[in-house]
Amino acid sequence: MRDKCVREKILQPRVIYGYYPCVSEGDDLIILDEKGNKELTRFAFPRQQKPPFHCISDFFRAKDSGETDVVSFQVATVGSHATEVEQKLFKANKYTDYLYLHGISVEATEALAEIVHKMIRKDWSLNSEDSADVEGLFRQKYRGSRYSFGYPACPNLEDQEKLFKILPAEKIGIVLSEEFQLVPEQSTSAIVVHHPQAKYFIV
Repeated sequence: MRDKCVREKILQPRVIYGYYPCVSEGDDLIILDEKGNKELTRFAFPRQQKPPFHCISDFFRAKDSGETDVVSFQVATVGSHATEVEQKLFKANKYTDYLYLHGISVEATEALAEIVHKMIRKDWSLNSEDSADVEGLFRQKYRGSRYSFGYPACPNLEDQEKLFKILPAEKIGIVLSEEFQLVPEQSTSAIVVHHPQAKYFIV
């Protein structure tokens, strides 16, 4: 199936990402314009109700500090063609092939997102802190974190509408459904945080 994906170009990876000035205010992360003067949008993140009371906004400079910080957002996809091929396999009752292709396309999307995250860390000159082996990377042996929308630290899928206003994911063929899900399904979005103490946590 992997060879088939390569041979028939079933997976068509595309990414878009950007960097934005920002400041935090309580549980909110305020995204600023290029000059750092005007508020473009803000994201309100949940806070843990028990120690250490983490919130994503904590990993950025506070508004009253007088300094701006920087945040990155990214969107990755392997494209809609994979979905089309999957649907054809399903309708043809080729369920094993359908499941294998779906698994490969979803995992390839996640791998692509990790590659983009690594590119961002390199742009920030943080990649020297990356683990030398893959197993270490799986255990978050690198600086910062990539928080995907819909997961515990930033659970509100509605925030993807705000994301699309500042990061034009339509350019790589991604749209939002009425439920704020990414279409095609084999896509993922995230906020990338550079703070050394930013690790995954549950709210």
